[in-house]
Amino acid sequence: MRTCVCVGKYSTTPYMITELDVNVYCMEELCYTIKENAFLLDKKLMGDPLIDWIGDCLGLVDLAKALYPIVHKQGSFSQFIETILVYVGLYDSEVIREVCQVVKKSSGLSGVEKRKEQIDFLMEKGKYMIALRNYRLLLAQWEEAQNQGKPVPDQGVKAAILHNMGVAYAGMLSYDRAAEEFHEAYQISGDDGDYLSYLAAKRFMMREEEYLNFVSGEMEHYNLTLELEKQMEAARAAFEQHPKKIQLEKRAEMKNGGERQLYYEDNDLLTRALKLSYRSCMGE
Repeated sequence: MRTCVCVGKYSTTPYMITELDVNVYCMEELCYTIKENAFLLDKKLMGDPLIDWIGDCLGLVDLAKALYPIVHKQGSFSQFIETILVYVGLYDSEVIREVCQVVKKSSGLSGVEKRKEQIDFLMEKGKYMIALRNYRLLLAQWEEAQNQGKPVPDQGVKAAILHNMGVAYAGMLSYDRAAEEFHEAYQISGDDGDYLSYLAAKRFMMREEEYLNFVSGEMEHYNLTLELEKQMEAARAAFEQHPKKIQLEKRAEMKNGGERQLYYEDNDLLTRALKLSYRSCMGE
């Protein structure tokens, strides 16, 4: 069995990596977060707040002193990351080299593209409200830069932002707003995937008859409506074998079989889990 000796103290005060919305309490957690999210990090991590936390809260004065000149003498971000990873020694030289390569590669992205990747991470973690708020800010920055004649990424990146906003709204079951974002993304990209997502959002927000009337006026996208129905059928078939479907069936048996006490206890547990999930997606 491999034993790892921790480096520095375990802080009672966490350091918040704002780009990821993640708290870390020790150097090992910081190194793990850097390794797993190297593509999403940028120079905002490289500053006095982190250095002060490392020196004051973790007691690693030597590391803080080594990092200080990198920050204040225009050292590179990859050098900053490498210094931390080498000092802690949690990973071997090959892993550290790979992490530094990822950091260098991501530094070549535009500010908009880099920020999009960071917000995508939040969205994928189910933090929909935070992601939506930041997507809107990013689009506002895009429009401001464009109005000032500054270079911006191609429209495909903007379409991808709008698409992901639709995904976030869908995750919150706000299918009308999701449909709006997917449709706007499609108007920019012309991509069938965006239109298929638009149709799916309409399918979920409308009654059966209403949806059929809607698609009857979308004959130019007839093949996509057929594709959506195929995907819906596949999803239904998959759900029949899903643990959540089995759980629902067991709950129905408890309710109808006279096990009301167990049913209400299960209701309480389920309600708590849903509340926690909701608070998470709202960024609480």
